[in-house]
Amino acid sequence: MNTYQYKAVSRDGATVHGVVEAYDEFEAVAQIKQEYPIVIKVAQIPREKARFDLNEPLWINEKSLSMVCTQFSVLLRAGLPMVRAVELIAEQTNDRLLRRILCETAKDVASGYSLTRGFEKNGKKIPEVFLETVRAGEESGTLEASFAKLSSYFHKSYEVKRKVRAAMAYPIFLCVLAAVVVAIIMVVTVPKIQGVFDSFGGTLPLATRMLIGMANGVTHWWWLILTLIAAVVLGTKLYGRTEKGKRQLAILALRMPVLGKIHLLNGASQFANTMSTLLTAGLPVSRALCATGRVMDNYEMGRSVSSAVVGIEEGKRLGAVLKDDRFLPPILKEMTAVGEEAGTLEDMLGTMSEYFDSEVANASEKALSMLEPAITVMMGVLIGFIVIALYFPMFTMYAGMGNTMGL
Repeated sequence: MNTYQYKAVSRDGATVHGVVEAYDEFEAVAQIKQEYPIVIKVAQIPREKARFDLNEPLWINEKSLSMVCTQFSVLLRAGLPMVRAVELIAEQTNDRLLRRILCETAKDVASGYSLTRGFEKNGKKIPEVFLETVRAGEESGTLEASFAKLSSYFHKSYEVKRKVRAAMAYPIFLCVLAAVVVAIIMVVTVPKIQGVFDSFGGTLPLATRMLIGMANGVTHWWWLILTLIAAVVLGTKLYGRTEKGKRQLAILALRMPVLGKIHLLNGASQFANTMSTLLTAGLPVSRALCATGRVMDNYEMGRSVSSAVVGIEEGKRLGAVLKDDRFLPPILKEMTAVGEEAGTLEDMLGTMSEYFDSEVANASEKALSMLEPAITVMMGVLIGFIVIALYFPMFTMYAGMGNTMGL
């Protein structure tokens, strides 16, 4: 609930001031007009800023959200009142962010508001698919089934992302390890060996001079290098917030070698899984498409899916409008049309979701099998260059010392 301060005119013409609690400004005005016919001004009184909790996550964990949905489904099926169900789940939730959202939502539900409105108000970070499915479940009276479907949806989404992260963890570890080793050699080892080389005089090999030049550059200009890296990262993030930047970065992600296929398959899995969940909850196809487009990770794929709503509103079937989509795999579009014709669209999309989940896992493993040798070769070449650059002049100097002593 929000608190609003108002200025109004009473029926006898007197100016009055007061405070009212309401869900939003429109409801506040409606409450005020029940007593005072003319409302001059309504302003929300800001709440005290909550103390920043370092232990509270910055985003909602899909695994925790899946567990919460399972608890909702079980408790509501058992006949527990909504307010008590929300309070009980909040007490049992370990995720601090979810617990806070649930506690605040329970207060709003107790005040007479719907569960969806409570989540919309308090859970700014809650996924769109969650809100739309809960709203559809409340409207159709199938809230228990909607929560059961959401539990499966978030569990599958979490598992797919976990497998992708696990597949990419080892290559990332190798790259970070190589960067740390090279940095230590450049900053610590090379400057010490350079003094030895200078004491002997003579012309150093090209590889050694290149290595010393790079080491000196890193040692003296490290602040500029870090500044440039930070500028590139920040500039990319700011550019990615613009409409043009979002689209170009999304297309770039889909066109990347090897990894682009994983992005494409993951987008297809998200589409099938989200559409199946929303349609099963009772949402019309147009609303399901809009929500699906907003929750897809790849912005350009989501934009393409959302644009299909125009065809649906013109009376076309889903299979027909998806034929023009340039990102979704042909098999997904064909099977969507088949499921629509057979009247089993939700089940068909659920089956396709499982198929693409498996494809994402297979593609991630294949990418890993290709990346590991490539990274190993690159590390071998880099380390080989450093070894040659450091030891070749030593061998030359030792040979010169041997010749001098022989004379």
